[in-house]
Amino acid sequence: MATNPTYTISDLAREFDLTTRAIRFYEDMGLLQPQREGPGGRNRVYTSRDRTRLKLTLRAKRLGLSLTEAKDIIDMYDSPRDTGPQLRKFLTVLADHRRQLEEQMADLVANLDEVKTHEKEARALLGKIEKSPKA
Repeated sequence: MATNPTYTISDLAREFDLTTRAIRFYEDMGLLQPQREGPGGRNRVYTSRDRTRLKLTLRAKRLGLSLTEAKDIIDMYDSPRDTGPQLRKFLTVLADHRRQLEEQMADLVANLDEVKTHEKEARALLGKIEKSPKA
């Protein structure tokens, strides 16, 4: 009978290029639930499920989702396998996030346009100053 692989906190930190502190933080947030072994339960033992949850958490972070949003979505995959509610929730979260990103992008474009206007005005003024005869 094959055993499921397990991982130490150092294994996961190395694999995902994280600090052990970050992994403990994800654990505190309820995203990971390692088993405890050794004297006083000091050693964390992560399962394939924990590894997958960590991978999904990092993917959600790259999408710009909050850890709470990531946890809500990831937790749904641990519930009974009715994918309709899971997908609807995921689509709602993604739509909200897309709207936020679009608003941020509009703000950035407006800000960039303003910077370009000021640059153009400053260049024009500098051109006048450099062409005028010195008094």
